[in-house]
Amino acid sequence: MNKTKFYIIIILLILIPKTSFGLIEVDITRGNLNPLPIAVSPLFVESKSKKEFQNLLKKKNIGEEIAKVVESNLKSSGLFNPLKKEAFLQKPDIAHLKPRFEDWSLIKAQALITGEVKYENQKLRVEFRLWDVLAGKEMMALAFTTVPDNWRRVGHIITDKVYQRLTGEKGYFDTRIIYVSEKGPKTNRIKKLAIMDQDGYNIKYLTLGNELVLTPRFNPTNQMVTYLSYFKNLPRVYLLDIETGVQEVVGDFPGMTFAPRFSPDGKKIIMSFAKDGNSDIYTMDLENRIVEKITNHPSIDTSPSFSPDGKYICFNSDRSGYQQIYVMKSDGTNVKRISFGRGLYGTPVWSPRGDLIAFTKLHKGKFYIGVMRVDGSGERLLTENYYQEAPSWSPNGRVLIFYRETKSDPEGKGFTAKLWSIDLTGYNERLVDTETDASDPSWSSLLSE
Repeated sequence: MNKTKFYIIIILLILIPKTSFGLIEVDITRGNLNPLPIAVSPLFVESKSKKEFQNLLKKKNIGEEIAKVVESNLKSSGLFNPLKKEAFLQKPDIAHLKPRFEDWSLIKAQALITGEVKYENQKLRVEFRLWDVLAGKEMMALAFTTVPDNWRRVGHIITDKVYQRLTGEKGYFDTRIIYVSEKGPKTNRIKKLAIMDQDGYNIKYLTLGNELVLTPRFNPTNQMVTYLSYFKNLPRVYLLDIETGVQEVVGDFPGMTFAPRFSPDGKKIIMSFAKDGNSDIYTMDLENRIVEKITNHPSIDTSPSFSPDGKYICFNSDRSGYQQIYVMKSDGTNVKRISFGRGLYGTPVWSPRGDLIAFTKLHKGKFYIGVMRVDGSGERLLTENYYQEAPSWSPNGRVLIFYRETKSDPEGKGFTAKLWSIDLTGYNERLVDTETDASDPSWSSLLSE
């Protein structure tokens, strides 16, 4: 992959961020019961720049397209209600310089985003402003410069900045999701590694589909992924650098049941594989390839996940008689069971915030995606379905993506597998569009950090 296209060049800042103490407040803990009315004005494009951008977007207005990305992101969060552009009373060129706040108040907007797009020295330069309509003040003003092909990423970065300014927490929009693309009948699926922007655009396929691939996982510190693939019916763990396309085999681990995950610093992977007829948890140092056994128990220990500080590991085990979630120190000591509800618990994954563990639960024939505190208290089931599993956290720890299988005909013979997302309130459940069926998603860290 062309590295220059992957990285956005951000010049921050010629415009100085301003602080406002207006009336806007977005509560991210209460779901989308009262999403904030926000107006996203099409970004103004000066006439000489329009000609330069015509070929890039097949004569579409780049200012309007960037605004659509921002608007779609804000709407998908469930926290914002982007107002219809047909209701706007002020033109983009005038609004960017000085909004008439009474016009925006008239259509019930509480916040307003305006901006301008320029073509300078063969680069795309975007300025945007966030306004508090109620207080009549500018809340933020930033500028970005990048190659023109990165225009969608500029829309994602703008959304992240707006989200952070209005909620007080980092956003998750300038991110990517890696997953397993699936085609064909259930008994003979062709599975490829695929990657896309978090909103479903810019899909790229990373493997050819001639080998079975499973459970890709992002490195928290960079754009490296690890995944499990079967080579001549033997499981292999791979590392893949998405920037360069370079792939290497970490090792052959016969009997592995789950693909590895990275440690928070990206220097180790943690995994479960069967040895001498028993499944335990191991770590591997990626620099010297030293393997260390973490658990040693006659029961099945699988699905390990590090806490964000690297001091603890959660995993599931049937050592209590049926599958439950456990937490231990990273050296394998002080093992404690934390799940005590009815049903079977699996695929635990620690939140990047460190406060929660997400999981899959099977109870009375239904699958649930839920969260609990790290001591097992406060269990909440966010969504239920015929079959769903493998939650993965957004980098800000506020949204989960997972996959769900659905029967596609009345007799239950056909099925589809799709990616879905839901926030921690349980109110904002959404289908994530993909070109094919999809499973085993993993969310990247913020690309712009």
